[in-house]
Amino acid sequence: MTTPEMKTIALGCDHAGYPYKQAIVDMLTARGYQVLDFGTSSPDSVDYPDFIHPAANAIEAGEAELGILLCGSGNGVAMTANKHQGIRAALCWTEELARLAREHNDANALALPVRFVSEANALTIVGAFLDAKFEGGRHARRVGKIPCQ
Repeated sequence: MTTPEMKTIALGCDHAGYPYKQAIVDMLTARGYQVLDFGTSSPDSVDYPDFIHPAANAIEAGEAELGILLCGSGNGVAMTANKHQGIRAALCWTEELARLAREHNDANALALPVRFVSEANALTIVGAFLDAKFEGGRHARRVGKIPCQ
């Protein structure tokens, strides 16, 4: 296991993501990360933007280096987070997508579709996301063109 360069992760989920949340928090803390948990804290139906906007704000403010966002399809949390100018949230359902999101796109938030991946697979995807590093180079030029001018 590598020592993480990033020490704080913002975590946000809705009711669909809630069943995987504790396993992800346990994994993150075992790896030495601090977790800013923006909820939700139960399986009761909620609106994902109420939890994702605060997580995205924490990343933009530098209070967290990366974010892990969970909902049923991953689409809602990705769309919400990507409304923030400083967020590059990637919807990933495989290890390779998570790795490439960091290496090529400098993604700073991972959106997990919990209804489409097992809990064990979700943990593997989170691990790949955390372990990957941005490659820079030609990718930096492209990432630099993402924000609206």
